[in-house]
Amino acid sequence: MDQRLWALAWPLMLTNLTVPLLGLVDTAVLGHLESPQYLGAVAVGANLFSILYWTFGFMRMGTTGLSAQAWGKRDEFAQIALLLRSIILATAIGLLLIAFHKPLISIGLTLMNPSERVAELAADYAAIRIWSAPAVLCQYTLVGWLIGTQFPRAPMIMLIVANSLNIVLDVLFVTVLGWNSQGVAVATVIAEYSAAAIGFRLVLLRLPAGHSFSRALLGQLADYLRILQVNRYIMVRTIALLLVLAFFTAQGARQGDTILAANAVLLTFLLVISNGLDGFANAAEALIGEAVGKGSRRQFRVVVRTALRWSLWGSLLFTIAFVLGGRFLISLLTGIEEVRMTAWQYLPWLWMLPFAAVWGYLLDGVFIGATRTRDMQNTMLFSALIIFLPVWWLTTGWGNHGLWFSLISLMLARAVTMGWLFLSHTRHGRWFDAR
Repeated sequence: MDQRLWALAWPLMLTNLTVPLLGLVDTAVLGHLESPQYLGAVAVGANLFSILYWTFGFMRMGTTGLSAQAWGKRDEFAQIALLLRSIILATAIGLLLIAFHKPLISIGLTLMNPSERVAELAADYAAIRIWSAPAVLCQYTLVGWLIGTQFPRAPMIMLIVANSLNIVLDVLFVTVLGWNSQGVAVATVIAEYSAAAIGFRLVLLRLPAGHSFSRALLGQLADYLRILQVNRYIMVRTIALLLVLAFFTAQGARQGDTILAANAVLLTFLLVISNGLDGFANAAEALIGEAVGKGSRRQFRVVVRTALRWSLWGSLLFTIAFVLGGRFLISLLTGIEEVRMTAWQYLPWLWMLPFAAVWGYLLDGVFIGATRTRDMQNTMLFSALIIFLPVWWLTTGWGNHGLWFSLISLMLARAVTMGWLFLSHTRHGRWFDAR
């Protein structure tokens, strides 16, 4: 199982790490301009699109769980039908987001409440970035299906190539052409469509042979509603998580552009942690889904134990890296002395993040693979509403330290609540119940 887990995990780790790597490059390119407002604008704009796009993150997570279970059952028709219907759904949602983007962006910026100049720059960024919506949502579906059918190298190729292109375009548009935050948006749109194109090509190579297109693959309206129904809990859970991060950004913005920019630098490292450790969680999704599809309780237990062991080792390595090299890494990302000194002040909170977050990341993988998505929703709502917000309110006098303490508390609450449910389902044998 160690070999199977790593065969899936290492390409997914490289794939996931290209996402925050892109954020690191965005931060580094903008962090060396003359004003922190460009960095703050992209932080606000990128956070807005994280909320907007990851509201539909079930297109990735739900597709992984369902396709992994179809893979475990060796049901080729179900695999192809799920892929086709999910792509149609993703494209339709993406076009709707473009059609209604103006009020969505306006509401998002109002809620985040950045300074007037940062809001203006963020609005320009968002007006360009929105055109990537169909490509992004199709990517979610393609990556989810490829992970579920245990072809992890395809997402790695797809996203590494696209994000490498994005990095080159970042440097060209911002450093050479001087387009500032708008250049980052244009580079991202081009890269997203490139990733989708590569993904479609790789999926065609993976499709089971001997199946021709038929009307049955398209399905009925009820089939599309079922995909939405099955994944509605992931949608609510994701919205809750992203609203917490948006709230975090907004409260940082209220403390000034320097705090906003410093938090943006540190949150970039949080993305590195989450995307790195998610390699094991994504591998667990595929293997847990396969185990549930086959009805193998033994494989389920072995996957959980193996993924937990490697996830803990990964979190330890991240902790050591940030303790020993945190100041150096911050200095690489920004040359603005005020932002750098402020980020150093809050660096100890970053040291705590890997061990606080690792449990939730791994259990997300287990619950997604078993399609226990309602549990994910309920634990996130509890952690956000009953833990995060009250802790933030009680620690407002701590300033930005209170904000970071609240974020750590959220992650620990997720670990405790999901851990309790995991033990309860295991004790009562509910993982393989028909739902």
